[in-house]
Amino acid sequence: MSLRVGVIGAGFIGRVHMRTFGEAEGAEVVACTDVSVDLAKAAAKEHGIAHAYASAAELIASPEVDAVVVAVPNSLHAELTVQALEAGKHVLCEKPMALNSAAARKIVEAEKRTGKTVMVAHQMRWLAAPQETHKLVAAGELGRIYNAKCGMMRRKNIPGWGSWFTRMAESGGGPLIDIGVHVLDMAIWLMGSPKPVSVFGATYAEFGPEKRGIGSWGTPQWDGVFDVEDLATAMIRMDNGATLTLDVSWAVNTKSDNRHFIDLMGTDGGVSIRGDDLTLTTQKFDRPIDVESTPKANADARALLTSHFLESVTSGTPPISDAVSGHINNAILDAIYESAKSGTAIDLDWSFLDE
Repeated sequence: MSLRVGVIGAGFIGRVHMRTFGEAEGAEVVACTDVSVDLAKAAAKEHGIAHAYASAAELIASPEVDAVVVAVPNSLHAELTVQALEAGKHVLCEKPMALNSAAARKIVEAEKRTGKTVMVAHQMRWLAAPQETHKLVAAGELGRIYNAKCGMMRRKNIPGWGSWFTRMAESGGGPLIDIGVHVLDMAIWLMGSPKPVSVFGATYAEFGPEKRGIGSWGTPQWDGVFDVEDLATAMIRMDNGATLTLDVSWAVNTKSDNRHFIDLMGTDGGVSIRGDDLTLTTQKFDRPIDVESTPKANADARALLTSHFLESVTSGTPPISDAVSGHINNAILDAIYESAKSGTAIDLDWSFLDE
């Protein structure tokens, strides 16, 4: 029997989910909704969806929906995810899982309470280079990973100036929470998912307030607000002693090819990821050896993510990007913003996870 899916949000990302679930074996998209009813109806017609509901509440309450995809602005992620869980639905939530750590914790608690599955849609984990790297790490090729670097330095790419993208109350931040959460999530996963215990960070807004560095994504609202950062940097210390540095920007004066990067440094070897390219670095006979590769995936990242979500729901096994990992990401982002304001390192406490 197919899992009946309802998609909340009929914008670009919502329609991507409608397509991938519509093409996935074992799933059927039966409903969608959006704050714009006309947009929801148009999406339903485009993707052959039976029901276009007037509100998220109606979709969540529908007995015809088994699982919900939350693909709306960040400020609504936690509220809708918790509502769906309480209504007995499984949830695939777009990244970041929540606007902040407090909201993310509510999702973790609701998942425990209801026994339903929550997965965060970190599709970049499913790209070929990270997947191949994860296999190398699991096989012990790198030894103990003690340091890592990650980031995504976009040179001129501020999205939707003045829209929800650049309003702190709706987005939760700028490039740090928008694209930084992707590389942060990937790096921690590839490091073996250690827990962060201390964070020091800084944020800057040098381009956005002057309406410079504008990109092509999103629709600008020139009478709107830009009260987020356009660059962030941080160092994160893990409970196993490893460290991770993060650099991310929407706009910056530096040479950049706009690709995400991850460098893993282990006692026996290292991996450098640059977009789709991967380099394994090690030493043999006291000589440095570099092995370059561009791994090819069997399917696109979102299709693989969708299949994994369906498998997690049907088998009852936790997804790799679960609610706890989403909460950890949110806690790190919060700590970076807090550290940027205070100028001091922020300590994190995860004792509640053992309660």
